[in-house]
Amino acid sequence: MNTDVEFHIRQNYPWNKLPANVKQSLGNSQREYEKHVLLYSIRNQLRFRNNLVRHVRKDERKYYEELLKYSRDHLMLYPYHLSDIMVKGLRVTPFSYYIGIMEDIMNSEKSYDSLPNFTAADCLRLLGIGRNQYIDLMNQCRSSKKFFRRKSARDLLPAKPVEISVEPWWVAQTGYITEDDIRVCSPAEKKAIDKMIDSGPQLAGAMEYNVVLSLYNRGFIYLDVPISDDSCISVPPLEGFVMNRVQGDYFETLLYKIFVSIDEQTNVAELANVLEIDLDLVKNAVSMYCRLGFAVKKGHAFSSEQLHPTWKNAPSVNRLKSTMDPQKMLLSWEQGSPVMEGGSSATDTDTTSLEDQADTASVSSLSIPAAPTKRIAFLFDSTLTAFLMMGNLSPNLKSHAVTMFEVGKLSDETLDSFLAELEKVESTAEGEAQRYFDHALTLKNTILFLRYNKELTQDQGPDIPNIGFPLDMLRCESLLGLDQATCSRVLNKNYKLLVSMAPLSNEIRPISSCTPQHIGPAIPEVSSIWFKLYLYHVTGQGPPSLLLSKGSRLRKLPDIFQVYDRLLITSWGHDPGVVPTSNVLTMLNDALTHSAVLIQGHGMHGHGETVHIPFPFDEEDLKGEFSYSNMCVHKALKKLKEQVDLEHQCGYITMLNSNNRHRRRASDSTECRGDTHLGGGLDTNGSTESFELVTEENNGESKGKTDTPSSEDEWVPLELCFGMPLFSSELNRKVCRKIASHKLCSNESLQELLHSSRKLSLKVLSFVQSFQDCSQPSDLDSGVLNPLSQPPAESGVPLPALNLIFKDGQLKEWSGRAPPPLDISALQKDQPT
Repeated sequence: MNTDVEFHIRQNYPWNKLPANVKQSLGNSQREYEKHVLLYSIRNQLRFRNNLVRHVRKDERKYYEELLKYSRDHLMLYPYHLSDIMVKGLRVTPFSYYIGIMEDIMNSEKSYDSLPNFTAADCLRLLGIGRNQYIDLMNQCRSSKKFFRRKSARDLLPAKPVEISVEPWWVAQTGYITEDDIRVCSPAEKKAIDKMIDSGPQLAGAMEYNVVLSLYNRGFIYLDVPISDDSCISVPPLEGFVMNRVQGDYFETLLYKIFVSIDEQTNVAELANVLEIDLDLVKNAVSMYCRLGFAVKKGHAFSSEQLHPTWKNAPSVNRLKSTMDPQKMLLSWEQGSPVMEGGSSATDTDTTSLEDQADTASVSSLSIPAAPTKRIAFLFDSTLTAFLMMGNLSPNLKSHAVTMFEVGKLSDETLDSFLAELEKVESTAEGEAQRYFDHALTLKNTILFLRYNKELTQDQGPDIPNIGFPLDMLRCESLLGLDQATCSRVLNKNYKLLVSMAPLSNEIRPISSCTPQHIGPAIPEVSSIWFKLYLYHVTGQGPPSLLLSKGSRLRKLPDIFQVYDRLLITSWGHDPGVVPTSNVLTMLNDALTHSAVLIQGHGMHGHGETVHIPFPFDEEDLKGEFSYSNMCVHKALKKLKEQVDLEHQCGYITMLNSNNRHRRRASDSTECRGDTHLGGGLDTNGSTESFELVTEENNGESKGKTDTPSSEDEWVPLELCFGMPLFSSELNRKVCRKIASHKLCSNESLQELLHSSRKLSLKVLSFVQSFQDCSQPSDLDSGVLNPLSQPPAESGVPLPALNLIFKDGQLKEWSGRAPPPLDISALQKDQPT
């Protein structure tokens, strides 16, 4: 649907007030506009009254029936914000709605994964049906077909909801109650119903606990989760979350947007203002979090006088203090097991408010000022969450990893429990698992360094206590779910500084931010293949490199790569992989059909050797002669320092030695393992490739090679990454030390960083543009579209329009012809006529 049309429907514009261009886009048909109004209203579960749909569809009941059918067919969440209509008018409770959904997918024999994440979580909460239970039900359903007495899916599904958890501050409202219903009620239940009918909705905490549950289970009442303008919530580590699939409907998209944007200091009204989203929609989303138990409402305490005595013994399932068996906790999110009979309920903030205060004791003991202070944001990508989920690193670490992936954020308030889990990770493991353990341990050290570090904030001024800054962890992909203006507002509101992990996956677009300042890639181009070529261009040094545009085709491997045994292949928008030269041609031509590809010489005798040099450089680093242990004085790095600000940024430069004849025996095994990357670097799922590369080639080999004489000419820069490396604890430790010693987080340094990041961005963009001249079509890439007519790349980085080659210190266009035309004409002149 056209975004302009959507906007005018949302603003309740009738047909006669629509602008002419919008009418034209609808073919000047009022009937067509009315169809769009109805479809938009149903998709977005809009209330009939006070919305444009009331002028289009006169029958209110029929509209809600269509809305409910659409929601059920598309496996959407139950429209709790329309509970008064759904329960009182249509007699459809959340339980009966989800039973209908389960019946539908069982009859269609769909897998459990077909349920969207939030819908699956609500089904688990109300029906007690997770992944294992669903598989068991499907097996029963199929086996019953073999006998005469076949059981339908409905016969196998539960007859009533499992015991859910109810919070005292929730509001009980009467549903559709008949006289027959009243007859089966106990005296206490009748009394409660009479009170609700006479006095209106009642706080659940003011009623008898068992009466509330009993009436809810029978569908006589429904529960509202009230959220006011000044409500604040916190998001603890997720439990009971089911990781199935993302559907992309309006409400799910909203839930994920708010997940990554919310914090404990921002109330709902402020959040709606920052996101520029309708306040009622934000309230609906926050209410859903609390209902599902994924968020805790703050500062809403009941006194013992207000609370009905029966609530004192009510089960509390505060997620932060869950003492559940770790194995069961893993099942609750990974396999959807209804470990918690009460479902994924909201945390009882009211009865445990004192415990909540104790939880933050470690933070409050640091005498944080009462006024909310800005924080540091550590930006990571999904590769890190994948590493934390893989391997049995720690019993409860997976729930934090799920939170990092699904919520897209771990706030400072939950980092204590996250660090406690990281503390349990062992330092050694076998084989591939070692990488996961290394990342977990290095992440722990990074958090401890950035969080409340007084060394980083020594220029705060005399009136402000120097306690350092709190730290939030944000997932780049989740931030990218926000539009650029909204993302900027969220970051500026909460953060003083952004720090990226390094390297970020090539499959994502890095966050671009002038303010708050960003220690990491300034713009997406700085984290792309273009920046590698810029690095070689300004230093005049680098491995032989050939960038081929999409649609090119190679008849043979270019001569500059014939001497190499291993090549580094980077498919556009994916992470690199080292492959043998012997059978690379077929794979390259296959990759070139759907992507631009960078080919680089890596090793002449097996893998090339790489060394990572951390920056900013210390004064001592820049003294003396070049040697294996003193690479900072390399002539290429001296040139690089003049072009790129390495003093107010942090990160590392990877140096490559392709002519590596003296490899240790231990590294031969990694060489064999490298062969498994044959297709990895070009595969759309190869998101860990960059980590594999740097880990393989940095396993302490530098220690074993200090005695081997190295020529400065043998080493060339391979890449430069801004940010904090997590793949090597030693490299990470050096970068952390340099951040502190060079005072990179001081106001003065951050101001310099702002200017230098802008300069670098302009230089790189100018460099990219200079090699995007399409006036000289190349023979080999004649099938490539003009970049202006191409759909933009996912990362937003312009695709190469020309084939480019870096050779002998120069970057130029590559025609693919050999020998050059000039040589041919010279030969023709020399021939006798």
